[in-house]
Amino acid sequence: MDSAPGRLSHLNASGEVHMVEVGDRPATDRRAVAEGFISMEAAVLALVVEGRAPKGDVLAVARVAAIQGAKRTWELIPLCHPIALTGLEVRIEPSADGGGLRLEAAARTTAPTGVEMEALTAVQVGLLTLYDMLKSADPAMTIGPVRLLSKTGGRHGAWSRPVALSS
Repeated sequence: MDSAPGRLSHLNASGEVHMVEVGDRPATDRRAVAEGFISMEAAVLALVVEGRAPKGDVLAVARVAAIQGAKRTWELIPLCHPIALTGLEVRIEPSADGGGLRLEAAARTTAPTGVEMEALTAVQVGLLTLYDMLKSADPAMTIGPVRLLSKTGGRHGAWSRPVALSS
């Protein structure tokens, strides 16, 4: 049963939590892009960018962790459906302000439900991995914000974060 606009889809008519039925929805091509940031001391960022981090290639490990996180989203988020990802791209680069790293994950599927949670989970797990691998050099690192940038496919069509909210 789908919810009316303004109602939360994971609550039934009695207000009880349930898993949304998606079996009657057609499988469509879907894509979601999310991003997140981790701020760190300039010296630590330099170690990462120059490939001199004490624990090795932290960017490669974070990319693999992000992919693993996306694939296991349904196990981590209680009401998510298991979906087959057809692709996941992860990019990590210095943030525009030079104060840390930006991680972007683009998830794709052909399924009856979206991939927003997979993209967001990929970002979070990738950032947590960066924190774990760099915490001895900078325990004051900060993660955030993490946010959905865009999604396509499904009943609600395309959505993009308004520019005013992206900065």
